[in-house]
Amino acid sequence: MLKLQGKQIYLAAMEREDCKKIWNDFEYDFIHQTEPLNIGHSAEKADEWFDDIQKIQGDKNIRLGIFLNDNNIIGDVALQDIDYKHRICAMGLGIAKIKNRGKGYGTEAVRLMLEYGFEHIGIERVTANTLEINKSAQKALEKLGFVLEGRERKAYYFGGKKYDRLNYGLLADEFKEQR
Repeated sequence: MLKLQGKQIYLAAMEREDCKKIWNDFEYDFIHQTEPLNIGHSAEKADEWFDDIQKIQGDKNIRLGIFLNDNNIIGDVALQDIDYKHRICAMGLGIAKIKNRGKGYGTEAVRLMLEYGFEHIGIERVTANTLEINKSAQKALEKLGFVLEGRERKAYYFGGKKYDRLNYGLLADEFKEQR
């Protein structure tokens, strides 16, 4: 089984119970809102999420759990919408509990996933999108070498406001150069 070891965390395949834990642990950050609030999802929805992950795992997505070194799962990270012909994909990340955000776990998880994508499956370009109000995501992406490539003005609506979506990109050569 795939295990990507970092300093504070490791990445590994998620089992059904891991998905349920992330699902049940998720806390919405009302102070630093960066995504719409999804309410009313039952615990059974976590089973559907796991099934959806498994349907496209390795084909269109590679989604792994983010585990602390004590084996406690805290989130997930993914290479998404993989296009093996053009060697491109998008990056996705989620940390369930607010107390685990802002500690570098997400940055380390993305770095491990980028290494895997660029060095082992031949990805040559990774994109990531975030909202203009998500300053921590912007800082983390730029720290990892992502370049701001574009801005979709007023492209995302939630909480009664329209926000710009920022488009970042990172090439394999750029990632290798910074290492």
